[in-house]
Amino acid sequence: MSLNAFILVFISVSLSAVGQIAFKLGVSKLVFADGAQIVGKILAFAASPFILAGLAAYGLGTLFWLFALRQLDLSLAYPFVAISFIVVFAIGVVGLGEPWNNTRALGLAIITIGLIVMAKA
Repeated sequence: MSLNAFILVFISVSLSAVGQIAFKLGVSKLVFADGAQIVGKILAFAASPFILAGLAAYGLGTLFWLFALRQLDLSLAYPFVAISFIVVFAIGVVGLGEPWNNTRALGLAIITIGLIVMAKA
């Protein structure tokens, strides 16, 4: 994998992870009135600055992904989407105070080893 292609993949995946964090922050701040109907809830989601920022991050990440796919086989590029698991976990634990436990750490280690093996291919 060329360095340029790896950078494009990393930017794309990082933007997707940032989008997930923005989504989490957005839905965590929403408060629905008792008995709120689905349309009202959807409109609240659509008006949330965090959710809108998350959608923008996803859109921008998709553009970087398209440029990466011009240079890489999909079968090589797609496994690197797993980087988002690592980024989201780190931001969740450090930034959002989510729990750290050995099972999650083991899962991340397995994902990381898999990515290293894929990068060597």
